[in-house]
Amino acid sequence: MKIYQHYSLYGFSNVYLVGNDETKEALVIDPAEMNAALLGHIEKNGYALKAVFVTHNHNHHIRGLKTLLKIYDAKVYAANASVAGFPCRPLRDGESVSTCGFPVEAISVPGHSPDSLIFRIEGILFTGDALHAGLIGKTLSSYNAVTLANGLKSKILEQPDEYIILPGHGPPSTVGTERDFNVGLEPGYAERITSRYDFFV
Repeated sequence: MKIYQHYSLYGFSNVYLVGNDETKEALVIDPAEMNAALLGHIEKNGYALKAVFVTHNHNHHIRGLKTLLKIYDAKVYAANASVAGFPCRPLRDGESVSTCGFPVEAISVPGHSPDSLIFRIEGILFTGDALHAGLIGKTLSSYNAVTLANGLKSKILEQPDEYIILPGHGPPSTVGTERDFNVGLEPGYAERITSRYDFFV
């Protein structure tokens, strides 16, 4: 498995390309943009793009989907039955699918958005906006923040320390690091959340 991170200025978002050099197939997670750099990388490696995984339906993570689907015949996976008008294969909590030679597990962690999914491929967790290095995703209420924090503690922090976290914004991290240092998971943090939504994640 090879993972390539592409940075989108639209929403300052991370786009991840996961390639299988044995099958020459690849998948994309959160296509914020489908630009020349990403297209060139797919073509240079000779990948057939077979799947797209959407962590949640916010525009700065799916804006490139329309262009991507004009170029590639890829199946879209998400919590919803459709995203941006395109049909999706809905995934539920704990469900796994096999594509591009990889098992991909969906983990539901609502709070930042009702449809937030984290995708686990082997020892890699693609967390979208649910979990970032040092922070949890922004929410509109204390209730949502508590829901998100509880979901992360019960489903993500139970993963091995060495599992890598690749978030929708910002740098990578590990489960062990976030368990020890993430301020959003500290006792009482979620209850202090106000309704002001003032940060892009």
